[in-house]
Amino acid sequence: MPVSIDFTDQSVLITGGSQGIGAAITRRFHEAGATVLINHPGLEQTATDAKILAAALGERAHVLAADISKPAEVEQMMEAVRRDHGGFDFLINNAAILRDRTLSKMTVEEWQSVIDVNLSGVFYCCKFGLPVLRDGGAIVSMGSIAGIQGFFGQCNYSAAKSGVMSMMRVVSREAARRGIRANSIAPGVIETAMAEKIPEEVRAEMVKNVPMNRFGRPGEIADAALFLCSPLASYITGQTLEVNGGWRG
Repeated sequence: MPVSIDFTDQSVLITGGSQGIGAAITRRFHEAGATVLINHPGLEQTATDAKILAAALGERAHVLAADISKPAEVEQMMEAVRRDHGGFDFLINNAAILRDRTLSKMTVEEWQSVIDVNLSGVFYCCKFGLPVLRDGGAIVSMGSIAGIQGFFGQCNYSAAKSGVMSMMRVVSREAARRGIRANSIAPGVIETAMAEKIPEEVRAEMVKNVPMNRFGRPGEIADAALFLCSPLASYITGQTLEVNGGWRG
């Protein structure tokens, strides 16, 4: 019997869903029949990208503006989802920013801005999203290989991503009574606009650590998210799925 993932009549909210990995996840869930709720932080380029993506997908694609680092905006977004869509089935916490600098040179603002988006933003989306998330749903949050290994110049990013992965283990326990599963994905380096900012000589050294001898593709992370939300992962919760081509340090 063929195995397929069909999310017809179900809906997914993807934070940072208009660019990079988020856009790939948006497309993959839409292909699987889901209604996609594309969140962006309200910045000009992200807003434009979200509208272009929604227009390209056509039906079952909606745009939601909210800066996830601001709890009031997240609460308003979740209330809009409840009001306009009656709730949702899957939450993908994908939005993230980088402010790389060594610990000695990192400013307090660079530390706080990354923590606010990458860690607190996930907390706000879970806190205000769980009451709107339907029973039997799933949460997938983006951790990172950086949260496992701790990359040079990323004490803010690594700390935030490690916190996200730990948070999902807690959420998996607290949400289990409603049949809601919570997992995280720890991507390696993925070919996105964010990764393009890595200097070429650094990229060359990084890829030496990957047995598959290449960086990942956004679609490969989208496939992992699709799997974790599907019935194929019905007994998987509180886990971190590493998708990194075999990178072990």
